[in-house]
Amino acid sequence: MTNTVDLPRLPGRSTAAGLDRPLASLGGMLRDWLPRQRWFAGKDRPVTELSVLSLTELFPGSLHLLVHADHSDGGGSSPSGDCYQLLLSVREQRTPRLERAYIGRAEEGPLAGLAVYDALHDPDAARMLLERLRMPGTAGPLHFEAAPDARIPGGLAPRLLDAEQSNSSLVYGDSYILKVFRRIQPGINPDLEVPGALAAQGCARVPAPVAWFRTTEPSPATLGVLQPFLPDAADGWTLALRALAQGDDFATEAHELGRATAEVHLALAAAFPSAVRDEHGRTAEAMSVRLAAAAHAVPALRPFVPGLRGAFDALASCAAGPLAQRVHGDLHLGQVLRADREWFVIDFEGEPSRPLAERRGNQSPVRDVAGMLRSFDYAARQRRPWRPEWASRCREAYCAGYAARAGWDPRKKHALLRAHETDRAVYEVVYEARHRPAWLPVPMAAIERLARWGG
Repeated sequence: MTNTVDLPRLPGRSTAAGLDRPLASLGGMLRDWLPRQRWFAGKDRPVTELSVLSLTELFPGSLHLLVHADHSDGGGSSPSGDCYQLLLSVREQRTPRLERAYIGRAEEGPLAGLAVYDALHDPDAARMLLERLRMPGTAGPLHFEAAPDARIPGGLAPRLLDAEQSNSSLVYGDSYILKVFRRIQPGINPDLEVPGALAAQGCARVPAPVAWFRTTEPSPATLGVLQPFLPDAADGWTLALRALAQGDDFATEAHELGRATAEVHLALAAAFPSAVRDEHGRTAEAMSVRLAAAAHAVPALRPFVPGLRGAFDALASCAAGPLAQRVHGDLHLGQVLRADREWFVIDFEGEPSRPLAERRGNQSPVRDVAGMLRSFDYAARQRRPWRPEWASRCREAYCAGYAARAGWDPRKKHALLRAHETDRAVYEVVYEARHRPAWLPVPMAAIERLARWGG
């Protein structure tokens, strides 16, 4: 028995005339709640203004919103912020079993007196969301679509994954996983576009999309993707840490992972046949710009800037290298799964903090290789004493496996690999400084190595 309520006073779909009314009920509580969510990108900046871009009553007692959180400081600077997707449950009474999802009780406006929850924590709302995906159709500006051969069973019990990530994921039974994107940018999300294209190529390393939903307002954008769930799989990060804890070598698994990465790159090149010669000068310039911004944000980085910039200068003068193509964009041990002795690659969204056009653009495949090499280093530093030889063996084995399948060896592209690994380490420094300060020594150790000895 639930206590969800019908919301007859709200617009059934997004309408400009109706958007200010629910904001009177939700605005204050969302300003407090949003910055506390781990997927919220502006944790270091207060929300100065909140506006509703789209609102739809998805089903009785549940609202779908796209909101823009502004972070301008009120001192004359131009507005800055992000668009976020929210799914809210509205109930007459506060429900103890949903306490973790409680956002607040509306004190005014059309929702006055009602309790508001994050609907993805609400099993009733999560089941209804799957029903929408099972039976494609529209709800206002929202479009629910499925693959032609999709046969999604009903009645699957939902559970919300509790892993740290920039989105929210629901697992239904042990059959499907629905990724709900939180930070929304206009355009098709690579995590829908790329797995669909790879499935058409017959690439079995990537689970194919089964269903998805998108919006047409205020701009066309992907909102969520349903894919097969691999219940017996373990992610590469967990497996690597387990090997370290048991004193086991991980080189064999790393070699196979290198081959799997190369297979995905080859399939990407076939699925998106627009590979071009990498413009090393432009890439190096972009890396230098990111380095300058990172050094401004994290003072500990500043003494190493001259040495790090040398890696980018070497890239700018590099004449050869693999063609730029579609890549994963944020590859690390947490983005790969091992099941039935095979590696699978997931999460093709790229770095969510970067513009969607950049994430969908062509980049050097060395970028993905560098991301995985950095991940081996991260894993090796999770235990004391640090085992650099473990990381070195993994790095060598991964590159050897990649070379065996790709036909070229990343280790022989020294300037390319050093520059991309440096760029990745700079990104890690900023991320850890903002979100996990205790982890900052991990990328800083790599920064020191890359700055002094050139990788």
